Amino acid sequence: MNKLVVGNLLHRPLRAFIGIFAIAIEVVMILSIVAVMVGQVNGSRTSTSGIGADMFVHPANGSFIAGVGGAPVPAKVADVLAKLPHVAVAAAVIADFNMGGSVETIYGIDYDTFNALKPFKFIEGTPFQQPNDMIVDDFYARSDGGHHVGDMVKVIGDNKFRICGIVEHGKGGRKFVRRQTLGQLMGGAENNASLFYIKSDDIKNQELIRQEIKATPGMSQYVVQTMQEWLSLMTPDHLPGFEAALTAVISIAVIVGFIAIFQSMYTAIMERTREIGILKSLGASKLYIVDAVLRETALIAVVGGLLGVAMTFGIKAWLNATHPTLPFPIEKAWILKTLALAIGGALLGAFYPAIKAALKDPIDALAYE
Repeated sequence: MNKLVVGNLLHRPLRAFIGIFAIAIEVVMILSIVAVMVGQVNGSRTSTSGIGADMFVHPANGSFIAGVGGAPVPAKVADVLAKLPHVAVAAAVIADFNMGGSVETIYGIDYDTFNALKPFKFIEGTPFQQPNDMIVDDFYARSDGGHHVGDMVKVIGDNKFRICGIVEHGKGGRKFVRRQTLGQLMGGAENNASLFYIKSDDIKNQELIRQEIKATPGMSQYVVQTMQEWLSLMTPDHLPGFEAALTAVISIAVIVGFIAIFQSMYTAIMERTREIGILKSLGASKLYIVDAVLRETALIAVVGGLLGVAMTFGIKAWLNATHPTLPFPIEKAWILKTLALAIGGALLGAFYPAIKAALKDPIDALAYE
């Protein structure tokens, strides 16, 4: 049986290659989309947890996703928060979600307070010296051929900023500019902020700080969350449309693989009418014919799936070299899920051609020209 399956594939190498390549593309599509989408979520969780804040405050009508809500609240709220008994540091921040050139969140910060949450670790350069200075992390510094202190780069359209310092990654974002400067570029919001990061005098006082904020006049409408609460929300289940988008992309990829295998195997069955007639005349049962077709499909799917995984790791290596700021995790669980989907979809696509082959009348098949 296995020799027959391999022989059929080797006898029609081009058709076999097309089927294998179709499955490989299906696997690459699924793993790449999952890596990009999940990577953005995981990257945001990791970098935000490294800011050094215990809690953060944002307006009730703002999104819990940093960078989505603009800068709708007065930055001077940070001064109010800093005066509370158990607040050690309160930092006003503008987080601007930007899609110009690449998807990223640019942080507008007041350097002294933001640095007080957890000090920047400078690899090269200094803090802000001029209004249009920008601090970048080491990942960004290695991207696009490399960036150095003193280089001028475009941020938010054609606005040029001078790199004044390069720091270790993991402190919220890849690019940091002055809050007032970013606010001006966003349309006169230089005195505003998106949210406020808080460092408590003692982690045990978080609930007390929440109560103090709510009891402060004018602050009752603000949402107060601990970093642990926020991190628990940064999962695919809590992100609007994430699961729907992921399901849609995976479904499209599976359908593409299904159609490719269906067409390939259906055409192959039509071409092998006499072969099937000979097998049945020699005593091959319907189950034997179905088994042969499905084994052939399974072999194509397994080889195509493994090729797709290898191609995805190749894409990951290329992205790491050319776009180190783009998270692209390839998780073992998703590799197994994707291979199961690809192989299952391929077998489903081959099921009807297999049944059609098994039901052929041996006399008609032998007389087929």
